[in-house]
Amino acid sequence: MNTATPLPRLENLLPPDQAKEKQQLLDGLMQSQASINPKFFYDEIGCQLFTRLCELEEYYPTRTEAGILRHYAGEISAALRPQAQWVDLGCGDCSKTRSWLQHFSPSRVIGVDIAGDYIRACLANIADGYPDLECVGVISDFTRRLDLKDLLAEDADSPPVFFYPGSSIGNFDRNQALRLLRRILEHCGQRGQLLIGADLVKPLPVMEAAYNDSQGLTAAFNLNVLRVVNRLLQADFNPDAFEHSAVYDARNSRIEMRLIATRPQTVRLGSSAVRQFRRGEYIITEHSHKYTPAGFGLLLAEAGFPRQQMWTDARGWFGIFLAEPDA
Repeated sequence: MNTATPLPRLENLLPPDQAKEKQQLLDGLMQSQASINPKFFYDEIGCQLFTRLCELEEYYPTRTEAGILRHYAGEISAALRPQAQWVDLGCGDCSKTRSWLQHFSPSRVIGVDIAGDYIRACLANIADGYPDLECVGVISDFTRRLDLKDLLAEDADSPPVFFYPGSSIGNFDRNQALRLLRRILEHCGQRGQLLIGADLVKPLPVMEAAYNDSQGLTAAFNLNVLRVVNRLLQADFNPDAFEHSAVYDARNSRIEMRLIATRPQTVRLGSSAVRQFRRGEYIITEHSHKYTPAGFGLLLAEAGFPRQQMWTDARGWFGIFLAEPDA
């Protein structure tokens, strides 16, 4: 008898016509200050590289966040709604959700990410370990459009808990972050919750080392986005003609990741667009904002989550916030 666990259901909420996405990518590259949205990092290779990167000693956010969740697991799980629908935004390899299932028993797990094939495989791994738990994958660019209302079960006894770890919220400037948080709020009703990680301001050498690791994984992760651009736009970037850089912008309290041209070059971006790069000119690929606890609390409150609890590590390097709408 075949008792294999069925593959998780997969919902594709990406628009069938990706022309707007490609136009957004092209527009960013053609600006006077060229940029690439960090969501384009996460093709299959990018997801694999990021998973490996998170295991590095220099990359403190994953390790520190995991330590907080372990140390305060009982306290945090007691504060979560029982039998909630667990919505993992940017679920990646689902490892953080899988670890959390040791402490919390949701009614279902919904993993949301832009990399569809990767989601199905990773959720299948969870389903194997928890065969009675419904697992649903959602292919979506939730940073632009979050609409899960038709998918979330309408059950007052199973409100959603949105899980957004890793300080991914730091990729957005304040206005962008507010828009995303308010989209999440629209799904929460009166009893929904948001469990979110935020990277906190800390000594400069620690922050910069996390984005310039000695094994070169961050560099490989950053350069891989040029291969994604080549595939999406039929462009002809040569990754060997760029080098990775990450610097701290103290005025804006953020790490800025760049790809710097090592020589003058002409890049074709599809059939009609061309971009000239001077030696030393760079493409911005990611911002990673760092917060103070008070500053992040104000951001949550402005977005409509005034009720908050926070847990942090002994050094105050990272914060886990549980936020709720007004009762």
